[in-house]
Amino acid sequence: MTYQEKKRTAFLGLPWTFTIYTITDEIITVNSGFLNKTENDCYLYKVIDVRLETSLLERIFGLGTIHCFSSDVTHPDLRIQHIRKAKEIKDYILHQSEEARLKRKTLNTQSLDGNPMTGMMGRTDSCD
Repeated sequence: MTYQEKKRTAFLGLPWTFTIYTITDEIITVNSGFLNKTENDCYLYKVIDVRLETSLLERIFGLGTIHCFSSDVTHPDLRIQHIRKAKEIKDYILHQSEEARLKRKTLNTQSLDGNPMTGMMGRTDSCD
């Protein structure tokens, strides 16, 4: 399945921007720009967590913003802004990212205290 959405203005939800989001089974692609075009990709197996935000204005016009937290170097917080069907796309990304990790047999370790610098057993590794 493939989703392709245009970034829209928060006011009236009109697609007046030059940003297109394409989400496939394996990759998220962000194409932006009019004169200077930029294409940025993020593999779904790198997506760690997904969050959906909808402001009052977005809810009025049926839009939402998805935050994809990933281990990608260029976009650790990849934002898919002001799109339609945001809840459906967020659920799809969450499900497909888990499928992609299982398919690639990628191990995702988590820090239980919320500090990414903490090593195993609650110790921090230092290079003093």
